[in-house]
Amino acid sequence: MAASKVKQDMAPPGGYGPVDYKRNLPRRGFSGYTMFAIGIGTMIFGYWRIGTWNRERRRLHIEDLETRLALLPLFQAESDRRSLRILRENLEQEAIIMKDVPGWKVGESVFHTDRWVSPTLNELFNLRPREELIKANYDFKWNV
Repeated sequence: MAASKVKQDMAPPGGYGPVDYKRNLPRRGFSGYTMFAIGIGTMIFGYWRIGTWNRERRRLHIEDLETRLALLPLFQAESDRRSLRILRENLEQEAIIMKDVPGWKVGESVFHTDRWVSPTLNELFNLRPREELIKANYDFKWNV
């Protein structure tokens, strides 16, 4: 093997161009002070909105309470009317069931008082199907 001619890489005549080694980061977004100011402004706006919404919510809550208070006598009257209708039907059933028992007084109070005593649900629904008692006990009440 004869000695081969080695070609060495060399710089081009006049040398290489300058190497850009300085840090050159583009500007990205707002400065720290600007972002801090935007954050503070957003928080102030949010607190203002929460305050106005809380005032509005309080006003709506008071309105709901006043409405409920105004409708409460109506709901109580409806409940009383329903109870009296069921009691009347129970007395009619009691008269039919106990007609052959001597000395039985239909509708005689078990309480020793002249005052009105609200009947319990068992008293109201003792002559009705069990499903009605369960519904009266556990069903959704609109006026609550």
